[in-house]
Amino acid sequence: MSDAPMLPTARPRPWIGWRLLALVYDLWPALALWLLLSAAFTAAFTFLGRHDAHQNIAPLSGLQFALWAACWGVTGLYAVISWRNGGQTLGMRPWRLRVRTLDGGRASTRALWLRFGVATISLLAGGLGFWWAWIDRDRLTWHDRASGTRMVREAKRGSAGG
Repeated sequence: MSDAPMLPTARPRPWIGWRLLALVYDLWPALALWLLLSAAFTAAFTFLGRHDAHQNIAPLSGLQFALWAACWGVTGLYAVISWRNGGQTLGMRPWRLRVRTLDGGRASTRALWLRFGVATISLLAGGLGFWWAWIDRDRLTWHDRASGTRMVREAKRGSAGG
């Protein structure tokens, strides 16, 4: 038995494959945001007159690290705003996935940022935190456990009880 109260409409934890499909699907809006941000960085770098128009930002320079940090930040904003406002990102919608607290409520902004940060660490560790869900008794990932949230898969609309 679990310590967390289950809501009457609670659903079983989603299969890890749904999470991975949502992650792959979410790469597209993230890439679009990165392209826009990179264009803004390049335009600012060019208009500051620090180099000629045919020169790129130097690899492994401070500006390139700032760009990567900005890309990480804008991805976090996309995820946290999506989770906070509707419980799901664009990539989660086709598979009816939502982020909720362990008791089924709406997660706080702080918990969602913690979720994003720990998920980043998990991805940098080769996805180990995601694979952890396969052996976890509650099928929770590292970021689920750290943030006190979980991902749920909703029933199809119009189906009674699942």
